[in-house]
Amino acid sequence: MVEKTSSILYVKHDDHPYMYVVAENVSAEDYMAHYAHDHHEWVKGYVLKMTPVSGTHDDKVRYLRTLIDAYFAFRQLGMTRAEPFVLKLPESRREPDIQVILNESLPRLTETYMESPVDICIEVVSPESGPRDYGEKMLEYEAGGVREYWIIDPVRTRGIFYRLNNAGRYDGITLDEAGNYDTPLLPDFVLNVPALWGSPLPNLLQIIDSVKKMVGA
Repeated sequence: MVEKTSSILYVKHDDHPYMYVVAENVSAEDYMAHYAHDHHEWVKGYVLKMTPVSGTHDDKVRYLRTLIDAYFAFRQLGMTRAEPFVLKLPESRREPDIQVILNESLPRLTETYMESPVDICIEVVSPESGPRDYGEKMLEYEAGGVREYWIIDPVRTRGIFYRLNNAGRYDGITLDEAGNYDTPLLPDFVLNVPALWGSPLPNLLQIIDSVKKMVGA
């Protein structure tokens, strides 16, 4: 079964429910009061239930957030929030896996949501989430002025990085030959994408050691 809201399709199937409508004609205020805390998103009046994450997904998110938080421990430039913390966009309320919020953006941060534009949104792709991570969310984050959007895809072992240009559109950013991504938003920070596919992922002590090398501590 297919649900359509404007140009967005949401697939409902008993054997593979990647995201499904649990309520409609819901205001953004009612969503925040009754649904946001319990792993739901909201798009143009529709409340959408998110499916449980896998262990692989959780491991990648935890590693990325720990890496960025360790960086912020040395360079006090910002902070992170993680799903189910809400990002308030013009026509939706999403719960990105990780939001990176720089100090200059903190005035838009509340106890329950971040008012876009946020600096970086990171989504880790699950087998069922590809259509919305690559399509719907990319368009929404672009329209909402999210400065960078990182797509980390363990299914295809690739990272895709978008950066907002002066025209308000995303440009794809190419990794270097070693698979590293760096951004002017986080000086000296380097994400080695191939390291994300290792098993096990670096532990806390290894992460701290790598961040010390990044920042020269």
